[in-house]
Amino acid sequence: MKGVKIPLIMGVVNVTPDSFSDGGFFLDPGRAVDHALGLVDEGAAILDIGGESTRPGSDAVPAEIELSRVIPVVRALAAQTAAPISIDTRKPDVARACADAGASIWNDVSALTYASHSLAVAEKLSCRIVIMHAQGDPKTMQDDPTYGDVVDEVLFSLKRRIDACERAGIEKSRLIVDPGVGFGKTLAHNLSLIANLNRFSSLGAPILLGASRKRFIAAVDRHAPASDRLGGSIAAALAGAARGASILRVHDVSATRQALSVYSAIDSAASAPYGEAVKGLLGSAP
Repeated sequence: MKGVKIPLIMGVVNVTPDSFSDGGFFLDPGRAVDHALGLVDEGAAILDIGGESTRPGSDAVPAEIELSRVIPVVRALAAQTAAPISIDTRKPDVARACADAGASIWNDVSALTYASHSLAVAEKLSCRIVIMHAQGDPKTMQDDPTYGDVVDEVLFSLKRRIDACERAGIEKSRLIVDPGVGFGKTLAHNLSLIANLNRFSSLGAPILLGASRKRFIAAVDRHAPASDRLGGSIAAALAGAARGASILRVHDVSATRQALSVYSAIDSAASAPYGEAVKGLLGSAP
């Protein structure tokens, strides 16, 4: 595990009434903007703004409602922070409008399959694109997710989506891959994907891991509510960092940043001569 490259932190801002972890807290645009700016202060390198919950069992939201939630937030943040803004949406028309308002990343849980013109819109935009694996849609994805070998099948699916993007004229350098923890997966599937995250480097694109506060954490430990899954979220983040994640999508930015910083310091000390480690780690601090 030595020599781990610390991932970027993507801070989650749910501008929704029904997200699984913080639905309704930031539905007001002003509160959402304040929260997002606070996440930047805590160490978020990217802000991920979502106006439609894709939790298990959720219903689709009309594009006009989604736009009314996210556009004011994206526009305000683009004027107030240099942090890249990601729009978490399946809808190409929402992605296009948010790109016009200042977003530079399109985070699509459907991997550009939700609409017939998703690939065409993505090709026209200059933004980075996260293509995520999901088995089924949010409404039914957790009914009975089944795989032969989950890692092999998710890898193959993402490879096919990369190929589809390239055929549509989308440069591979614009793509980021996400194995989709919690999206049509059982506990065993989720754990296997995180444990084998390093295998996704074979796709030749940065890896995003979104495990923060997800239900599999509760399945491992005491069925805790989403608000009480910080320890498990950090454990997943550190496991992802050790296995090559480039971006960690998290709710608890400050705690994750601290965990990564300490993990990195320990990792560096383990591989450095004692004197250099002491000087590097303690030279400017008691």
